[in-house]
Amino acid sequence: MKMTDGEAKRQELVKLAGLLAPSQGYNPTALAGVRILRTEAILHDVPVLYKPGAVFVLQGRKQGMLEGEVYLYDEEHYLAVSVPVPFRMESSASAERPLLAVYVEFDMLLAAEIASEMETRRPEPTAGRARSLISSRMEPMIEDVVLRLLRTLRDPVELAVLGAGILRELHYRVLVGPQGGAMISALQQQGISGKIVGSLARLRETYSSEISVAALAREAGMSVPSYHVHFKALTGSSPIQYVKAMRLHEARLMIARQDKTIAEVAASVGYASPAQFSRDFKRHFRRTASQEASWVRQHLGELV
Repeated sequence: MKMTDGEAKRQELVKLAGLLAPSQGYNPTALAGVRILRTEAILHDVPVLYKPGAVFVLQGRKQGMLEGEVYLYDEEHYLAVSVPVPFRMESSASAERPLLAVYVEFDMLLAAEIASEMETRRPEPTAGRARSLISSRMEPMIEDVVLRLLRTLRDPVELAVLGAGILRELHYRVLVGPQGGAMISALQQQGISGKIVGSLARLRETYSSEISVAALAREAGMSVPSYHVHFKALTGSSPIQYVKAMRLHEARLMIARQDKTIAEVAASVGYASPAQFSRDFKRHFRRTASQEASWVRQHLGELV
């Protein structure tokens, strides 16, 4: 039986992703911010913290869990991330049918430029309530851009000439998708949730320093109780829990690189006590730091 155009496109996507990701874990590409994941493992309840961008699963299945809500990203859906939030993830894969996924980390300056251009050119409002994670159906136009991106990554000449333009188009397609309003609100930091997004940006720069929730609330122009409520609504965490997760995920990468002692890593992410760091780390990842470092190198590869 002859394949449909959609089936042929899907087959080509999987083939190209497989060629671009020969190794287990994250495979870097020649385009900054674009990585391709290959994994044969079935994973359960793994803590993750994605940067803003989108994840396109071309073969296999993933789902994220945050505050009781499930976000599916599989062969029919992609995940858009407007603000980095810690959540739990599980995935399905096998040696015969490995999970293949394209991770695109947003260029935030480019995304903001596109959002501003959209706002100028379109009379109707595009912004909505900022949300951290959004699962959307993989529409043909998005699939087409991802396919062209993978084709271009296989050809150095096309990459040099077309790569930046295709990546820009992919940013645009995500921003005009079902999740676009939420992502634009996060980019433009509009309204109350926009003030929380601004706080998250500051926390990203200062997470290793002492954190004052009262100071963060004051900067956002809110009372401390109101700040807590709106912070948790966007991130699923309290401010202190969020900072702790950020510190632990940064520490995880440092430990996997094996260029610092545990005490040095703990201090560099803001822990005064290495013992407290080790307790928090094991509670969060459910493995000791050395066990987690081995797991990261085995499953995530070039991420480290």
